[in-house]
Amino acid sequence: MKTLLSLLQFTTILPLGKAQDLELFAKHSWIYPLAGYVIGILVAIPVFFISDPIIAAAVAIALLLFITGAHHFDGLLDFGDGLMAHGDREKRIRALADIHIGAGGIAAGIAVTLLLFAGLTGAASIASALIIGEVCAKYSMAFLTTYGKPFRQGIHSYLQQFSKPYFPALSLVLCIPLFLLPVAPIRIIGAILLSLICPMILLAASERLFGGVNGDVVGASNEITRTMAVLAVALL
Repeated sequence: MKTLLSLLQFTTILPLGKAQDLELFAKHSWIYPLAGYVIGILVAIPVFFISDPIIAAAVAIALLLFITGAHHFDGLLDFGDGLMAHGDREKRIRALADIHIGAGGIAAGIAVTLLLFAGLTGAASIASALIIGEVCAKYSMAFLTTYGKPFRQGIHSYLQQFSKPYFPALSLVLCIPLFLLPVAPIRIIGAILLSLICPMILLAASERLFGGVNGDVVGASNEITRTMAVLAVALL
């Protein structure tokens, strides 16, 4: 239970009492998808009672940002700046680490948010799409935490040192309950496949652009994978 609390305190701003040692979660980072279930369900419950899909999608995105403290969204913005920066690797890393948000970050934030909004409004069940998207997003974080070689010291390098090569396989097992949702299996399979493809692409891109992965890249993977998974649920 303390390990789960440590995970939720790391991924949300939920009032969960006394702060737990982050090492409890770091040694079991394969449980990332559990946070996806918790966050997805917490957002899905109020959204389920909103009949208008446009309003429901907007409320869902607002709740996601609020519950997570926009922590991973901030990573997306930083990643966007690093991705769009011109120059050598050092200049890209400086843009990634800069506390100020540039045009690249704004563009990434707008694009991912618009696509997520479109996917949610197009889904037959916004509640189910939210849960699937959030679990898949957290799986992508587990994947990058294991296989993303850090290019600098930080929270990612701390978590990565405890990770084992088999952790993503354990995380994938935690995604199996998604098939209990009232959603066509092909849609869930598509979402899970994208939760593998997205972090793989980000891993390859980050190694080329930055020489490795940091917490911003992992956070960006959460946001991008969630959006792609929701789109898979809506379109397949």
